[in-house]
Amino acid sequence: MLSLPLRQLHMDFHCSEHIPAIGSKFDPDRFVNALKKASVNSVNLFAKCHHGWSYYDTKVGKRHPNLSFDLLRTQIEACKQAGISTVIYYSVGWDERAAFLHPDWREIAPDGAFRCWGGKNLEPAWKSMCLNSQYLDHACDQIRELAGAFPNADGFWLDIIHMNECCCSNCIRSMNASGLDWQNPEHRQKAAYARRERYFEAANAATRSQRRDMPVFHNSGHLPQGDRSLFRHFSHFEIESLPTGGWGYDHFPLSAAYARTIGKAYLGMTGKFHTMWGEFGGYKHPNALSHECSLMLAYGAGCSIGDQLHPTGEVDESTYTMIGHAYAEVANKEEWCTGTEPVADIALLSASSYLSPGRTDEAARDCPANQGAVRVLLESHFLFDVVDRYADFKKYKLLILPDLIRLDNELAQVIESYWKAGGRLLLTGASGLTRDAERFAIETGAEYEGISPYNPDYVLPVPELRPEFVNDPFVMYAPSHRVRATSGRSLGRVFESYFNRTAKHFCSHQHTPAKPESSGFDAGVASGRLIYLAHPVFSIYQSKGAITTKRYAARAIDMLLGEQRTIKTNLPSFGRITVTRQVAQARDIIHLLCAAPINRGVFHHRPIEVVEDLMIVPDVEVKFRSSRAIVRATLEPQGSELTITSSDQEISFSLHRLTGHQMIALHYA
Repeated sequence: MLSLPLRQLHMDFHCSEHIPAIGSKFDPDRFVNALKKASVNSVNLFAKCHHGWSYYDTKVGKRHPNLSFDLLRTQIEACKQAGISTVIYYSVGWDERAAFLHPDWREIAPDGAFRCWGGKNLEPAWKSMCLNSQYLDHACDQIRELAGAFPNADGFWLDIIHMNECCCSNCIRSMNASGLDWQNPEHRQKAAYARRERYFEAANAATRSQRRDMPVFHNSGHLPQGDRSLFRHFSHFEIESLPTGGWGYDHFPLSAAYARTIGKAYLGMTGKFHTMWGEFGGYKHPNALSHECSLMLAYGAGCSIGDQLHPTGEVDESTYTMIGHAYAEVANKEEWCTGTEPVADIALLSASSYLSPGRTDEAARDCPANQGAVRVLLESHFLFDVVDRYADFKKYKLLILPDLIRLDNELAQVIESYWKAGGRLLLTGASGLTRDAERFAIETGAEYEGISPYNPDYVLPVPELRPEFVNDPFVMYAPSHRVRATSGRSLGRVFESYFNRTAKHFCSHQHTPAKPESSGFDAGVASGRLIYLAHPVFSIYQSKGAITTKRYAARAIDMLLGEQRTIKTNLPSFGRITVTRQVAQARDIIHLLCAAPINRGVFHHRPIEVVEDLMIVPDVEVKFRSSRAIVRATLEPQGSELTITSSDQEISFSLHRLTGHQMIALHYA
């Protein structure tokens, strides 16, 4: 596995040709001193930006018209002398200059319009380039030039690798030649997959034209899930996830919990901005940056922080003071965060990995079933990985199929084998049905009768699954799948509305109330180590945030795990907990984190999640179950001993208070 520096910087440098004196205030010594002050040990430096301008002496591209020297070479040489690794950034998918000079190289959407990001063609928006045109040859020629000009670079970072449907003349010709119908969306997607694969092969050959071991990362804004054939093109993963820029604070845990199952090194990537890239003069609170870096470490990832260098090349002192504060903490914690493997009780089978393998668009990134399930797991403090269908399910005590996973024959056999071998299984909503949704694909102890016509309906679960504050039917915000227990045990009753809300008949401000009598259908069914819940509980929680729904789902998970749950804590729901294992050091590391993001403002039609204050949480209690003897526990990086109580393969301890991030090392005999 590739060894990655843990304190990286991504230095954006997208400069319009209308800005004068590019790099005029760049001072190599001041530049390097700022990086060293910030404890940065690797930096991504720009060869070509989204505007299409290059920042080095190039024969293939065009140096920025207002840059008078080879900036990239000057930056690399200064960093190398200071012992800082350098990675070359190259914008692939967006290129304003090439789009203007070669409109035939541009992507055309199925509606016939030029594809852009951030606006329309005649608005201030990035222009998408088609990788099925001569543009790919042009880009690879320049990447090859860079590999030859900078053989001592430590990697390539290739940006904006999207898999859009394209109907340019090149793509229509190639689809026709392949027997595909360019008017068929599925065929356009198939062509997009093939186009991306050709790009990967060509770009990797170019980056490695001088060094076969040159690290390379292809960025799409979201790590693709489910198509493992893609991963041979990546030396490692970097998880772009700016919480305030639209990704939110739950995106990184979801992506990292998947990345760590693949067997490659990985980084988290955030930004110093209040919102996201391109925000000059924007700063998040230093507490937020510290929390984000701590979260990366807690998931076994290295750290990368994004900045944008001013067009003059002058570094921003406030930015590097802030980054330095966060990275000083990271440096102090690295000893307990390297060479780790995750400890997870639960495997969450990613719905997007199954339904749209390899996709990186917003629909895949923001899959409600995945997001809702991860939120339930995070807020209820379960230990979990996110997996695809190719994972070894037998490593996990419980497998969750969230809401949308109707099974093909092959996956049904794998899951039934896992269950019969002693695994535990939670199915929700449509998960567990056959692909045609006619019946259950595996034995659940229930009979399936289709989807309820009532939207929404209500449930009254059995007492052990009810939220502790509700003893009456509560609304589920969506229709249930109608099931009746046969050999299984009913987990509660469904109550239907008098009628759906329409123009002809409605009641009060929202949905119609429930009838007093139950519908005769079951809210869920338990059959041995399997539980089926009739509602898409995770998608509901993602969209509505109802605590009743979360507690209902979490109690079902707890019922299945029982005494096999590794860790329990009284942390509030905004607290986060992970466990990693350092086998060589014979210790487990518990990470406890507390920060409470608050929605403040809107950016790109999404709420801005802001962390300002690090919460002080008093009297934190933790119980940890292990079959191995734990001889001592220490608070890290402080090194102080922590009093533990042992009983029947379980230890317990308490912290007088928790602020921010605390690691507890459990040392084995």
